[in-house]
Amino acid sequence: MAALELRAVSKTYRVGDREILAVDDLSLSAGDGEIIGLLGSSGCGKTTTLRAIAGFVQLTAGRIAIDGNDIHNLPPARRGVAMAFEGYALYPPLRIRENIGFSLLRERRPGGEIRRAVREIAALLDIEDILDHYPAFASAGQQQRTSLARALIRRAPLTLLDEPMSQLDPQLRAQVRTRVKEYLAAHRLSAVFVTHDQNEAISLADRIAVMEQGRLQQFGTVGELKNRPNNLFVAGFIGEPPMNLMAAEVEAGGARVKLLGETDNRAAAAVGELRLNGAAPALDAGRAHIGIRPHQVVLADDAPLRGRVISNQWLGDQSHVLVDLGGLRIVVVSAGRVRDLRKGENIGVNFPPDAVIFFSAKDGTALPRAGGHGGE
Repeated sequence: MAALELRAVSKTYRVGDREILAVDDLSLSAGDGEIIGLLGSSGCGKTTTLRAIAGFVQLTAGRIAIDGNDIHNLPPARRGVAMAFEGYALYPPLRIRENIGFSLLRERRPGGEIRRAVREIAALLDIEDILDHYPAFASAGQQQRTSLARALIRRAPLTLLDEPMSQLDPQLRAQVRTRVKEYLAAHRLSAVFVTHDQNEAISLADRIAVMEQGRLQQFGTVGELKNRPNNLFVAGFIGEPPMNLMAAEVEAGGARVKLLGETDNRAAAAVGELRLNGAAPALDAGRAHIGIRPHQVVLADDAPLRGRVISNQWLGDQSHVLVDLGGLRIVVVSAGRVRDLRKGENIGVNFPPDAVIFFSAKDGTALPRAGGHGGE
């Protein structure tokens, strides 16, 4: 229902005589009706960004606009946004139903309309049975869903959700995620939500902004983040299990790549060699990093790389095999059950050339190759 733009947004806090840069020159745009996830570890700046959009944090620099209209200098009440707080922020003297319908009551909507809307949103989030309770008598998960309901019922141009499902058990969380996404799509509501849970970001967001140390690392779809990571951080952060990342010694032109047993650019012994048949970038001879997703590594008896099985875990729908290539450990994910691999057994692994992604040893940025980026 609203297009959002953040342009060169920065926020600095002063703590004593120190300045802490919480958000550093962040720019991104979200389209009308789009659901955006802000994903990152604790302290990466995602909540500060969300609160800046809401108006609870004053920018140090930058611009925030909705539908082309600047809002960063407006008070929260005039920004046209709804927000579900991580700390719930419910009104203790009001019953759950009154908390949910509070914004509609302030707008002087007819009583029948308010009651109907409250029942519908409560049914969506499975809290119909506590509508007459006070917040103090509701569980943390019920209070969180009440806060979520209060935000969603407004159908505001932009809905902001701060860790909206962190208190829910996994089964209920998956159910609520599905229902919330359907609700937002059905009403064409734009939304931005904060999470540290990759599964939540992947299942709920149309696009994800990955943040670290206040900076935007990459903004894109799940496929782009997994298959075309911008840098080593995104490559190692996105995915469960994450991408296998390895230091390498590259022959001029990238025709041959020696894998090294360490990933910190110190002296390391080669543990194997890859021949990529022109699939590598045109590189100068020297150090680089390479990455490959675990599900793209192939177990094969006749593969040129040999290693020792450290573990073989069956997770019910896939096998995770940890292989030691002479001091370099990689994870291999197989869709089927790998029954005949035992700990200590020797096994071959193959890296399909088109699946290997190269990163600069200097700054960790992904290196393009002729014909496009690998990993797809």
